Order: sequence, then structure tokens, then C-alpha cells
Amino acid sequence: MARNVVTHGRLALAALAGVFLTAVAASLGSAERRPPAEPMAAQAPPTRDSAPTPAWNPDAIDEAARKLPRLRSLLVSRGGELVFEGTYNGTRPDRPANIKSASKSVISALVGIAIDRGIIPGVQTPILTYFPELRQASDARKRQITVEHLLAMRSGLEGTSNRNYGAWVTSRDWVRHALARPMFAAPGEEMEYSTGNTHLLSALLTKATSKSTWQFANEALARPLGFTLAQWPRDPQGIYFGGNDMLMTPRQMLAFGELHLNRGRAGGRQIVPESWVDASCEGRARTRRPGNPAFDGIRWLGPMRDRKYGYGWWVHEVRGYKACFAWGYGGQYIFVVPEVGLVMVTTSSPDVSEERRGHRQVILDILDRLVTGPAAARPYR
Repeated sequence: MARNVVTHGRLALAALAGVFLTAVAASLGSAERRPPAEPMAAQAPPTRDSAPTPAWNPDAIDEAARKLPRLRSLLVSRGGELVFEGTYNGTRPDRPANIKSASKSVISALVGIAIDRGIIPGVQTPILTYFPELRQASDARKRQITVEHLLAMRSGLEGTSNRNYGAWVTSRDWVRHALARPMFAAPGEEMEYSTGNTHLLSALLTKATSKSTWQFANEALARPLGFTLAQWPRDPQGIYFGGNDMLMTPRQMLAFGELHLNRGRAGGRQIVPESWVDASCEGRARTRRPGNPAFDGIRWLGPMRDRKYGYGWWVHEVRGYKACFAWGYGGQYIFVVPEVGLVMVTTSSPDVSEERRGHRQVILDILDRLVTGPAAARPYR
């Protein structure tokens, strides 16, 4: 285990307990599984009025993190200043992590950039534009699917995740397989989480930009943020996996989260449009598909169950503050809490669900009690 508490800039951590409060105060595993239905906790989330306000205590964060045998890293920044960095269980700070489905949030940003550049006309563009084979589909509703429906997981296509994941990733053509899924609802009617939707977005980006998703991601997103993305897996046609298995170091994840904290700006440059950042974190209410086991046992701490979903980002509430988060199986998280200027990143073993032994609960407790609570005690701006 290693821990680094950064002490530069305006944080003045020499007076850690007091002054720091002014600065500090979001496959699916190899089987693409959803978390099981048992509740994590039954209590209601604390609100900003009722929750106690602890003092900032990096040692307490470190102590809580060390209770997680599968945790690999935990980073916190406020207003762009790195204020806590811990690596655990033999992990190096520069080791790329498989961020699993947190990749979906990156794909969303790439779509927003492509729309801003006029490469894709807009979110209402029918995907038929890029997949003309849908003209032959027996279900006419497939021709009504738009880019926005894919982003918001509301295409109406039966999902490729969960029990359908194995058949999908062993198929000869992932795009064709995803498009061939039957329609369970009209586009826009109901959310059904499916990595097939974001893989279709990766294929769409490849066609629209005439570049691979990896090339476009580096040119349009990673390099302006000061780093280069490693290559990640591709489908049998060579299309980079859209929405799973992307590789990023914890600090790269933090930079991506800070980009969204700053409404798409970094280094004095607008990288992602402000309106796109807002739309990405505008949670859309979910409906209940009868008989869908994903909606059984709803509890407030189940982000795959009752959380609202935007464009590739989940929406959560922490101490009464709206938070957006990128989420990947096993405990790969990028939390952004704009009102208090916070970004918190965790990476974990990608092979075991974070539901096991309360892994997710401890992460959320750290975010709530040890990070957001102290930050909320002093104004951000």
C-alpha cells in the first residue's frame, strides 16, 4: 500500500484539519453480469441538512480504503487540485486499469465531440444513416432508433448484457448481432442496460469519423487532456469495444472526471461542449419492465437498479448533492459532485462484483462521510 497526500498549491495542508476544509471541506466483468438483487442497505441516503459534518481526515480515508482487499487505487481532487492519492494491494500509480463499463462515459463524450464538430448531425440522427441494413429489418421500429436512444440505453433492442453477453461476444459480428436483437419496446419507451448500445456507438463513430474509436479518442479527448490512451480490445471486424474494457490509469480517470466537473473545459480549452456535459448528467427516470429481474429488490444503493441514467453517466445523490458517476464492474468509479467541486476515482479488481463483502458500500461511505461531508462544510466557489 502506498498513499500520497498532495500538499501543493492553495490547499496549504500544513494546517490539515482546519485550512484544508476550505479546499476540500460513475463485463461488467468477464461475464457482463449485473449486480445481484439483494439490497446493499435499506436506509435512506443522508441529506445535506441531516448528515453530520466530519472534519477532513486523510488518515481515515486511508484506513477505510485498506479494509478493501480488492481496491487498487483511490484518488480525490477538489477544484482540480489532487488532495488524496492512495494505491493499494501492490498496485502502481501508473498501472492502467480495465475500467470496464466506465468506458461508456468516455464513448458518450466522444459522441458529444463528434456532434459539436458536425461529424454527426445530432442526437436525433437515426442510426439507419450508419447502418443501412436496418432498411431490411422486419420490425419497422428499428428504423426509428436514434443516436440519443443508444446513449440513454433506450433503443428498445433486447440487451446484449447479462445472460445474453456470452452469445454476443462469441458471435462473428458484434454489430450485426446487436442490431438483430428483437425489439422489446418502441425506441425511447424504456431503459434496458446493454453494452450492445454503446458498441453500436463505437461502430457509428468509426464510420462517421473514418478513424478507429481509439484514434478519435486520442485525438479529440485524451491528448488535449495531456495523455495517450492505450489500445483496448476490438471486435472481430476490428471495431474498438464500445463500452467495456477500456484502459486508463487512475490519474487519467481523474482528469476525465475533472473535465466534466469543469463542464467540458481543460487547459483553457473547450473539449466537450458544456451542453453535452449537462445532458450527460441529466438523469432520466426509469420505467419497470414487467418480469425484468434487474428491477427486483430495489434499494437506494443499487446503481444498476433504481439510479437515473443520462448519456453514459449514472446519476446519484450524495448528502443532498447531485452526483454523476461512471461505473465499471468490480468497483471502477469516477464520481463527480459539481456543487462541492469534487471528483473521486476508485479502481479495483475487475473480476469480482463490488457487491461482494460490501466493497461498494465502503466506497460509497468514503465518498459520503469522509469526502463529501468535509468538502460541504466550506463553500467551493
